[in-house]
Amino acid sequence: MADVTSSDPHLSGFPAFVNELAGTVAVHSQYVLHGNLRDQFLMRRPSGPPQPMSLLPLLWEALEPRGYECFVCYDPVHGFSVYPETAAAGEAAQRLLGRRVIGRRPILERVGLYLARAVGAPQQPPLEASGGGGDEAAAPGDGAQGPMTKDTVPPVRAAVVIDYASRITRVPGQLDPAERDFFLSCQKMALTAKPLRPAGTDGLLFNPVVWLADGERDLPSWLTIGVDAIRTIAVGTPTFGERGDYARLLVPMLPGAQNETSATIDRAREEFAKRTDGMTLRSMAEITRLSRDRGLSAGKVADAVRIYKLGIDDNPWRKDSIRAQITGGQVVIEREILGQDRAITKTLDILKRAALGLSGAQAAGSSSRPRGVLFFAGPTGVGKTELAKQISALLFGDAEAYLRFDMSEFAADHAADRLIGAPPGYVGYEAGGELTGAVRRNPFQVVLFDEIEKAHPAIFDKFLQILEDGRLTDGQGTTTYFSECVLIFTSNLGVVGTDSEGRPIQLVEPGISYKELEETVGAAIRHHFARKLARPELLNRFGDNIVIFDFISPETAQRICALRIENIVETVRRELDVTLDFTEHARQQLFAVCTADLRHGGRGIGNKLESNLINPLARRLFDEGFDSGSRVTVTEFHPGDSDTAPWLRVEKSSDGLR
Repeated sequence: MADVTSSDPHLSGFPAFVNELAGTVAVHSQYVLHGNLRDQFLMRRPSGPPQPMSLLPLLWEALEPRGYECFVCYDPVHGFSVYPETAAAGEAAQRLLGRRVIGRRPILERVGLYLARAVGAPQQPPLEASGGGGDEAAAPGDGAQGPMTKDTVPPVRAAVVIDYASRITRVPGQLDPAERDFFLSCQKMALTAKPLRPAGTDGLLFNPVVWLADGERDLPSWLTIGVDAIRTIAVGTPTFGERGDYARLLVPMLPGAQNETSATIDRAREEFAKRTDGMTLRSMAEITRLSRDRGLSAGKVADAVRIYKLGIDDNPWRKDSIRAQITGGQVVIEREILGQDRAITKTLDILKRAALGLSGAQAAGSSSRPRGVLFFAGPTGVGKTELAKQISALLFGDAEAYLRFDMSEFAADHAADRLIGAPPGYVGYEAGGELTGAVRRNPFQVVLFDEIEKAHPAIFDKFLQILEDGRLTDGQGTTTYFSECVLIFTSNLGVVGTDSEGRPIQLVEPGISYKELEETVGAAIRHHFARKLARPELLNRFGDNIVIFDFISPETAQRICALRIENIVETVRRELDVTLDFTEHARQQLFAVCTADLRHGGRGIGNKLESNLINPLARRLFDEGFDSGSRVTVTEFHPGDSDTAPWLRVEKSSDGLR
């Protein structure tokens, strides 16, 4: 696009979208501005600091020097009004539309007649059945000129601003007849309007209609598609440079800023701009007010931004106890998760980095990313999910407080809607997203995405946004921040695959060296994300945070089996008041059967104990009865075969089995 400011020096200093509009009013009769419309925008003047301005005053500053006398504004709530609120602008609007229009809210069928009169397009005849509504658009003697013809020129150079255009339709995506006719008349108006030269003005310029919409698709798509006369312009969120310029105005207003060194102020400005990535200038002004209210100095800009985003003052990551929790937690984790020393060490290193706020410190825009990201990979049943629970207990005091999503439940089309909420007009829109809603309620938590490889490919776009920006916008347009969360992804990639006929095969077996396991699983993860999903950028976001778990060794399996048997003994004592004991011979028999196949890890050992010990024991106790306080000793164990179920031989005390 050509530089529209080259022949208009007065447009220098305006945001790009204002230059685009004001510089093309000679060729476009209508504009659709969408996006960040309710923000403040920086107007840069030849001298002095940038000045923050809202949208309407900014557009007025750009168009007034081109001979525009007023803006005629319309919105579905207040009807027609005039900007600026001056006597001259009001008189110009009356000459354009008549004495009885401003301050009224006509029915929609009549609004198009006013718009046609304002822009100089031939008016469609009014509908005879419209009536009522206090509308006096076509009433004789209202002080306006008569109906427009193809040769009529409006007496005033003005722009029509239709605010809250996204709310004109009663049902999004469904137009009733009146709404359809209104938008159709506006499209016809865009095609038939001609650039004008009202008396006393120079140059041919349109009296443009400027639609202000939340989203580009909020207006009927057929209104703008293929219609060159209607130009669509996106209004984006402020850039890092714009946030930095605004921070220069705001940081000196913070408590105690006048007593800070210039180096401290400069650091605060940069921190302010960096931590407000994706936010508006209006939000930055509100953060400044919050800082003044809370007495937060320039050195605590990060805290002010966090409080504004999350609405929570208390920050567990800033507590002195977090270091002691992580240090002391290592002993607890190693006691609960056996045989995974390498994985535990790497995980704790990542958590220590998160606690210090150094996650992603090498990246320029790292401040908004999640506190910690972990990707647990390796065989099933070796402690990946259990370690996620222990991390939750370690950081936030409750092993069951973590947020878990089984990604096998998110394999269908539109599965992402469950995470972030359905779009407007779809079933479930009001309920919001399961993920975004839960994180907004508690921004400090561990979020576990179990078996990530089973998720629908569309969900990986959401993961990418969370990992890169630390935020996600749900179906209702609300932004959720993940900057204080620890995200954990688990996967069994590289452990089980399929042969040429689609049958499952084991790719790695217990007993393989850890180095070989690490290489095989790592290669499978890289292939899955780079080739199968075509998401190499997501793999890059995981970086070196991939933690690969080993198969449990036979020695570790013996320890796990012994601990599980102790749990069974304790449960029998607590629930039945029966003391359960084993001879060494029976215990070794159980060990041999339950640890024979280590491909399924600790979960497989638990399943074997359930079928070979708990089931036959429950059968004996249920069928033969027992007395409270009795002792039952398992003396022999038989695993059974294809024809018989496992069974136990037991001995009882004098008051044992009846």
